[in-house]
Amino acid sequence: MALHDIEAVEVEFPGRSRGPVGGILVRIAIAVGLVTFVAALTYLGRAGYIDPEDDSVSLLDAFYYSTVSITTTGYGDIRPVTDMARFLTTVLVTPARILFLILLVGTTLEILAQRSRDAYRRLRWRNTLTNHVIICGFGVKGRSALDTLLAHGVAREEIVVIDDDAEARRRATAAGLTALAGSAASTDVLEEAGVRSARSVVVAVSRDDSAVLTTLTVRELNPDAIIVSAVREGKNAHLLRQSGATSVITSAEASGRLLGFAVQQPKVAEVLEDLITLGQGLDIAERAVEEEEAGPCAALSMPGPIVAVIRGEELMRFDDPRAREVQPGDRVVYLHSNRHKSEREPA
Repeated sequence: MALHDIEAVEVEFPGRSRGPVGGILVRIAIAVGLVTFVAALTYLGRAGYIDPEDDSVSLLDAFYYSTVSITTTGYGDIRPVTDMARFLTTVLVTPARILFLILLVGTTLEILAQRSRDAYRRLRWRNTLTNHVIICGFGVKGRSALDTLLAHGVAREEIVVIDDDAEARRRATAAGLTALAGSAASTDVLEEAGVRSARSVVVAVSRDDSAVLTTLTVRELNPDAIIVSAVREGKNAHLLRQSGATSVITSAEASGRLLGFAVQQPKVAEVLEDLITLGQGLDIAERAVEEEEAGPCAALSMPGPIVAVIRGEELMRFDDPRAREVQPGDRVVYLHSNRHKSEREPA
C-alpha cells in the first residue's frame, strides 16, 4: 500500500476549530468590507477626487478607485486632489490598504502553518496509536458502545471512530474522539486507524453485508484483535463468526426478545433492561481468580452471584459441573449492584 493512499484518508481530531475554508471565507468578508469602506469614503467625498475621463466620480468609479488602491495597483487615473481628500486617504485609505495586505499574506501563511500543524498532529497521533479500540459506525449502536467503554475506564484518547457520514463524525469529535472519514470495510481506512495495533474493534455499521465485509477485513489485518460485531438478523450471525468475529450481537432479535418479555413478563424485562443500563441498578462484571482463591466456587468472596466461569477460551455457565471448582487464571462473571450500602440497608 502506497504512502499517499494512506494520507488520502481524512482524519478529524476532537476540538477541531473552524476549517481552512471557513477561515478563508472570513478573510474574504473582511477584504470585501475594506473595499466597500474605501469606496463609500471616496463616493461621499467625491468632490475632492478627479477622474480625467469625465471630471466626475460615480459610485462605480468609487469602487474602481477602492479596488486599485486597496490592492496597491494604483493606476492613478482617479486620484485625490483636495487637501481633505488627501488627508482622508492618508489616515484611512492607507491603513486599510496595509490591513488588506496583512490579510492576504496572513491567509497564505496560516494555510501553510495549518497544514504543517495538521501533518505534525497526525504524525504524532499515528505514532502513539497502539492497543486502542476502533468503533466502526457511530450511529446509535456505536454511541452506546462508546458509553459502555467510557464507563469501564477506557480513555477517549484510546478510541478511534470510522464513519462515512459527516454528521456522525461531527458527533464523534464533539465527544472528544478522533474520527476517520470513509468505509470501515476499506483496507486503507482501517490501516490509517491503526487496526494492526488495535486491541479490539467494534463493528456497529448499519448493514449486515457491510458488517460481514468489515469483520473479514479487520480479521485479515489483525488476527489477534477482539472483534465484536452487531448484526440485525440472526440468520447472518454465522457469517460474522465465519468472518472472524469474536462475539456477535444480534441487535434486532435481542430487541424483539426484550419486547416479548415486556409483554409477557414485564418484571423480567425490567431486570434485563437494568442489566444493560450501565452504572445503574444491577450490572454484570468479571474478575480474575487469584492463586489463593483456587477451590470451590461457592467459597469465593463476591459482591453478587456468579453466573459463569471463563477458563481459557471456554465459557462455563453456573450450572456446568466444571464451574463448581475454580482454578488460578479463571475469570468469574458475576452480578453486582451499584446501589450504595446505605440504600440497601433497611431503615
